[in-house]
Amino acid sequence: MTTTSDVLTGAHWFKSSYSNDENGMCVEGARLTGGAMAVRDSKAPEGPAFVLTGGAWTTFVTALNDGEFAGR
Repeated sequence: MTTTSDVLTGAHWFKSSYSNDENGMCVEGARLTGGAMAVRDSKAPEGPAFVLTGGAWTTFVTALNDGEFAGR
């Protein structure tokens, strides 16, 4: 069985280009195998991370680009 911590071992995290340094509101991401993506709060790097499959990540980014979350 693979756990989330196994998947994240050795992950190379990067700060989102959309993050800013105001009030520490930064998001970090890590590209994983198979197109999966991990996302975490940079203020809590040892805390939880969301791990999305490649398909789910693509759907999420497409929705963002299409403005589906605007004004929420």
